[in-house]
Amino acid sequence: MQNTEKLRLDKYLWAIRIFKTRSQAATACDGGRVKMNGNNVKAARAVGIGDKYEIRAESRKWVIEVVSLLANRVQYSEAIKHYVDLTPEEDQQMNQRIAASFHTGKRPSKIGRPTKKERRDLDGFMTTDDEE
Repeated sequence: MQNTEKLRLDKYLWAIRIFKTRSQAATACDGGRVKMNGNNVKAARAVGIGDKYEIRAESRKWVIEVVSLLANRVQYSEAIKHYVDLTPEEDQQMNQRIAASFHTGKRPSKIGRPTKKERRDLDGFMTTDDEE
């Protein structure tokens, strides 16, 4: 969807799915995590086609160029058509390493608490020691 009206930067970053919420996008802009030509930009800045932004999110870095404006949030496959990812290769590799080590909350296999079978073996081991 082409839009000729002014579009706020925080709304654009939210619409193309760089940030999960618009308030996170605004906070990132206010916190100096979004830069244009090395300078911090405010959340209310108007986005223009051809603008290049450096964005640092929680665990990722992007360098994007605006190809077309998008005012409303759409699915990811549509959103990626509205910008070009110019992120340097070393930052992309770092992003992949971070994603690979992402903690899902599951306990790694065979580390930590014993399994039920291992507990039974331990109980058997402990009772035989006490009886001797």
